[in-house]
Amino acid sequence: METKVLKIESSVEINISYPCKVIRTGGLVAFPTETVYGLGASVFNEKAVDRIFEVKGRAKDNPLIVHVNSVDMLYKIGKVDEKYRTIIEDITPGPITFVVKKRMQLPDNVTAGLETVGIRIPAHPVAEKLCLCAGPIAAPSANLSGKPSPTDANAVIEDLYGRVECIIDAGETPFGIESTIIDLTGDRPVILRPGPVTIEKLEEIFGEIVVPDFVRDARAVTNPKAPGMKYRHYAPEKPVYIFGLSIREKIKKFVEKENGVILCPVDHKDFYPRDRVIVLGTLENPYTIAQNLFRILREFDKTKFNVAYVEKLEEKGILFSVMNRLKKAGMEVQL
Repeated sequence: METKVLKIESSVEINISYPCKVIRTGGLVAFPTETVYGLGASVFNEKAVDRIFEVKGRAKDNPLIVHVNSVDMLYKIGKVDEKYRTIIEDITPGPITFVVKKRMQLPDNVTAGLETVGIRIPAHPVAEKLCLCAGPIAAPSANLSGKPSPTDANAVIEDLYGRVECIIDAGETPFGIESTIIDLTGDRPVILRPGPVTIEKLEEIFGEIVVPDFVRDARAVTNPKAPGMKYRHYAPEKPVYIFGLSIREKIKKFVEKENGVILCPVDHKDFYPRDRVIVLGTLENPYTIAQNLFRILREFDKTKFNVAYVEKLEEKGILFSVMNRLKKAGMEVQL
């Protein structure tokens, strides 16, 4: 299949007539959002949605997120409790997905046969225009399943060129990790996946929220209500290990012995051999770590190093979300 790569240089002049036509006629388009690049199909085209699973190698019991351009469309697709409507209207568009009961009939492959659906309103000019032109779009991340999510078009091209009709290149995504997912179907809001909208911020917005153990531990669940809950995700091909600062000296010996590399904040790079460090970002602005994480995990696969050792980060704010991704990508070292 021939893939057209459409480069967008300006957020002011965005011509998405071609990718809009592709989606409307049953094709697949990889497009940027404020979180990661998504792989989109019309939410109402069951065959096109099936192709998403086929192209990615994605399990059919892993539901997709529906992207819309307005709160009105969100309410048409999902049933939202009145007590949450003002909150949703205040915090959207943005990097947050709401799991609600379905109102509109959707193909079963979008929701994995569930009576609930995850919906979000992306805060990216390209995604916004695409949803406005093509209608609601079902989209997971635009990568082969299991690999780190793509935060620029080069990563999408690496995984999906020749498999999809169009890739929109609008540069790097601002946040670098997938949206926060919150379940609004019960008595209290429940976090299903941490993301750019942090738990602390959600507590300010919603009051008391539930953070299940499977989120804190990044454990898999049997019956996922949302993406990222069941399968191994975000992993490079080479092994990744997470270590605590208490065993830093021991890890330094392992790194030399096993031709490894340390992934850490710039604040800690001087603790390690200079030629065996990849800087993730800065603790002063931890959002830089989130923004760089997936790109660095992909780049690590292309280095001479055999294994990556990642410093365990304090699980607060956005770094809680970063650690969730790292725990799913690797395993913790106990020495």
